[in-house]
Amino acid sequence: MAEIIINKKNFEEEVLKSDKPVLIDFWASWCRPCSMLSPVISEIAKEYEGEIKVGKVNVDEEMELAFEFKVASIPMLVVIKDGKVINTSVGVQPKQQIVSMFKDK
Repeated sequence: MAEIIINKKNFEEEVLKSDKPVLIDFWASWCRPCSMLSPVISEIAKEYEGEIKVGKVNVDEEMELAFEFKVASIPMLVVIKDGKVINTSVGVQPKQQIVSMFKDK
């Protein structure tokens, strides 16, 4: 399963009401580090399908969500479980470190 595009309209259903942890990638098309991280996020989405949900939020299109999560730098990753933020990271991270954000919780 590919990543889900998260926006204000589907945020509650896809993220807050999810029965699985949700890894959200806040990104922008002009962001080079985001482009470097994108294939890693796609890989994680495929490898952990059924275990987690992976979503992407374009900060240029979803400024309200970016503001709500206090996104100051991108890429920013947020893990939400049972409607609550359980982990965040900013910048390009190695795959294993990203996986540990939702595996160790």
